[in-house]
Amino acid sequence: MKIVLAGTSSAVGKTTIATGIMKALSEKHNIQPFKVGPDYIDPSYHTLATGNPSRNLDSFFMTDYQIINVFNQGLKKSNSKIGIIEGVRGLYEGISPTGDVGNTASIAKALDAPVILILDARSLVKSAAAVVLGFKSLDPSIKIEGVILNKVRGKKHYLKAKESVEKLTDTKVIGGIPRDDSLMVKQRHLGLVPALEKEKIINNIEIWSNIIKKYIDLDLLMDIIKQSKFSNIKENMNILHENNLSNINNNISSTSLIENYKSTNESNNNELWKVENKNPVKIGVAKDEIFSFYYQDTFDALKDNKAKIIYFSPYKDDDLPDVDALYIGGGYPELFKQELSNNFSMINSINKFHQDELPIYAECGGLIYLSQSIDNVPMVNALPYKSKMTSHVQGLSYVIGKASKDSIISEKNDIIRGHEFHYTKILPNDNTNFVFDVQRGKGIVNSMDGIALGNTVASYLHIHPCSYTNFAYNFTKNSSL
Repeated sequence: MKIVLAGTSSAVGKTTIATGIMKALSEKHNIQPFKVGPDYIDPSYHTLATGNPSRNLDSFFMTDYQIINVFNQGLKKSNSKIGIIEGVRGLYEGISPTGDVGNTASIAKALDAPVILILDARSLVKSAAAVVLGFKSLDPSIKIEGVILNKVRGKKHYLKAKESVEKLTDTKVIGGIPRDDSLMVKQRHLGLVPALEKEKIINNIEIWSNIIKKYIDLDLLMDIIKQSKFSNIKENMNILHENNLSNINNNISSTSLIENYKSTNESNNNELWKVENKNPVKIGVAKDEIFSFYYQDTFDALKDNKAKIIYFSPYKDDDLPDVDALYIGGGYPELFKQELSNNFSMINSINKFHQDELPIYAECGGLIYLSQSIDNVPMVNALPYKSKMTSHVQGLSYVIGKASKDSIISEKNDIIRGHEFHYTKILPNDNTNFVFDVQRGKGIVNSMDGIALGNTVASYLHIHPCSYTNFAYNFTKNSSL
């Protein structure tokens, strides 16, 4: 059973409503949450609301086969029968103005899932029906089974808008939420406040849940969820979405690159990612209040390749655990640079690990943590380049990179998909060794990314194990030598 909660656009209250629904339904049901798109922050809310790790679904990263099986595997691991999927931006917003790659609609189609459309109904009555009709008619294969009217002025406004939508579009309105400051959340960068302030976030989720229980017909929502079945899902499908190659990037014209992209990243019929490493390996993962940007499926892919994951905190711990390799993901080290810098023993421990040429893989926040300094505050100095925080976003895009040489995570000519989102800059020099040529996106500088030094690779590129199916295998294999 499943449902997709989709917005008509960004900023319609999608995350607060979706998280509130997840929390409210979790009182009686075991809910497995999902998020469409390359997002770490919204899933952290979902996880706190349901107690189950939220997982990402993305048609730029994944084939239909992978979408279906990541969804099914998520349900299985949490022992849940209900998957609730929060969409991204507007229902149809993706990479191209006409295709489906990267949008919420592509996920609904792959899973044959009903959609609840969340609409900002401020000042709308009959026009609300026009909006719903437009969304239903644009792609009739999308099953929009219900509507939530957000930001209604009051009961009278809600009832009029509800009558309009139900009579003119033949679509049930399952609730109307009044304008309420408690459903507004502070923004940091382009996302919600990350779950650093855990207690505050938990309190907010409780407030959102109570509002949902008051204004949303959860019984009707559950009826829609229960009507969704798996009978139309082809379990062994291994195809890309329509236009998944042709629309993926207007800047790529090379036929050979497209073919490489396709052959490198399609998983085998019975695999989400490559599973071939046979040698046990211990991987230390930096995970705490500062470093928290990881995909749950990445840990699964590493474990499938004989990795034992050992978490450590660059902020709180004195030294590294006894491990064979390090994985330092994204987060907000620029906001805690002084605290990280003051942990001299950890900085020295990681620097020694690097000097001993043991494998280190770092993404985004991990990249600048390994740099010489952030805004002149000393960091690990495994990479002898300064980094700095800026006032404007420096990279925000889906990314396609081509490996220009072998490294601990990839082989030359491999095509790697991922995404970048950062406000920081790292300042390399002319002698910097890069291992990725960026075909789509920005990278570190001059369409290059992936600084390699010794046995360390660090980049702004965030990788999902489905978007580069050899990642977990390569990293574990090269860490167990």
